[in-house]
Amino acid sequence: MAAIATVPNYTPSLWVRLCHAIPRLDLTLQTRNSVFTPDSWEYQQTLLVLSSFSAIALVLSLLVILSFLIYYCCCRRGEGGRDAEEEEEDDDASGGQGYSGRKGRGICCVTWVSVAAVTLCCVAIGIGFYGNSEANDGMYQLTSSFLTANYTLASINLLVSDTMAGLQQSVSGPLTSMEEVFGGHKPALVPTRSCRRLSERVVSLLSNLTLGRGLIPITDGFYRANGSESIVGALTPAPPSVAPTLSPSANNIPAPFSPGWAANTLMVNEDYRWLSYVLLLLLDLVVCFFILLGLAKQARWLLILMTVLAWLALFLSWGSLGLETATVVALSDFCFDPNTFVLNSTHFNSRTSTEVLDYYLTCDRKMSSPFQQILTQSQRALSSIHSHLSSLERDALPRFPKAEKSLREVQQILNATEGNFHQLVALLNCRGLNKDYVDSLKGLCYDGMEGLLFLSLYSFLSALAFTAILCSLPGAWRSFHSDSEEYEDSDSESEDPFTSHQDSKRFLQWQPWL
Repeated sequence: MAAIATVPNYTPSLWVRLCHAIPRLDLTLQTRNSVFTPDSWEYQQTLLVLSSFSAIALVLSLLVILSFLIYYCCCRRGEGGRDAEEEEEDDDASGGQGYSGRKGRGICCVTWVSVAAVTLCCVAIGIGFYGNSEANDGMYQLTSSFLTANYTLASINLLVSDTMAGLQQSVSGPLTSMEEVFGGHKPALVPTRSCRRLSERVVSLLSNLTLGRGLIPITDGFYRANGSESIVGALTPAPPSVAPTLSPSANNIPAPFSPGWAANTLMVNEDYRWLSYVLLLLLDLVVCFFILLGLAKQARWLLILMTVLAWLALFLSWGSLGLETATVVALSDFCFDPNTFVLNSTHFNSRTSTEVLDYYLTCDRKMSSPFQQILTQSQRALSSIHSHLSSLERDALPRFPKAEKSLREVQQILNATEGNFHQLVALLNCRGLNKDYVDSLKGLCYDGMEGLLFLSLYSFLSALAFTAILCSLPGAWRSFHSDSEEYEDSDSESEDPFTSHQDSKRFLQWQPWL
């Protein structure tokens, strides 16, 4: 089923259209459509295929790193003797001062590659912090819209229940007392019974004010919705802390969508998501900082430790990229045509007619409210009750003064009912709920989508950076002299009695005036 109408004041962004246009393949490499159907196994396969590209990239990264490790561990051993001779010659030429020659150039190259990779990782971290903030802003706008819609629907539920309770109270209390007082006086008894019937009529009409389709009769001539007591019972219950427990029905009808429950669930999950990304970003930042510190101090043990953490960061980066890819594509499919999913989803329309959903999703001025007939008939019934009470006050009270108290109670209940009814008419208008719907779409599909794209870019850049770091760090810390080697070299020089003599002889031969 296609969407009946587009969403006003909302158009899919360029990023949504581009991601939605990505070709889809299932596990058998057959082309599939891009319609958002998260419950379909075929659609889930397309997301798995897209996520698998990050796994392929991880394998390629491991192969590149493995090739560099083989080069450092195996190929460089054969060059050890030649390097040692060249280093001795370079040391003689330079007077033994620091690194020089081929070894010095190698250390410099490896160091600068590591520094460039760390710089790229720091850029990726900055992008990640921005994307995490944007995604959090989008989810905050989404949950705020859900809570506002839930408050509106809870107000509707309260007004409906108060109106029905007040009219039922007038039927069982003051109107019954008035019938007893009037007795067999037919001119006064007929308007009283008409008020009773009209009150029962309004209660019956308000009980039909539901988004459910099936209505089953219950006792006392009233009706209730199948599976819901009012409009909010079908569309949204109260927040989870006060919501009634729904027992599963015999035909396994999915539970209707609840903005209050969705907002609370999203807030909890978003807190965990935001915190997880902050910890991942801080891990990358710490690794980058200590890698630079280890290169500056030439601390082999620190670089070895950071190499282990870099392996962990590499796997986390590629894994998060796969998850973000699937999320971005699925979100783009939903944001490209959200009405189609809402109208076809059993979680939304299991007890809600498509006409009612379309009225609130599109809020077209040419479309009349599906509750217009119920509200009009209820308004006419309340006006008729007012007319009957006015005639009783004018004609019956002079003859039956005992009925004045009951009549005043009915008038008070009717005045309160009409006040609630006017508020109910305003809340049932599509503009308020449609605004919440559009705001939620903008938060999810604009800020949320942009944040996820930046997070995907962060994961990709950080994965590339850690791949380069893992390729260069082994060459860096293998080129550093450990403290024990330096200590042994100093001991051997101090124990050799000819070392100082050779140095002094070379020094004397170098002096031209001696």
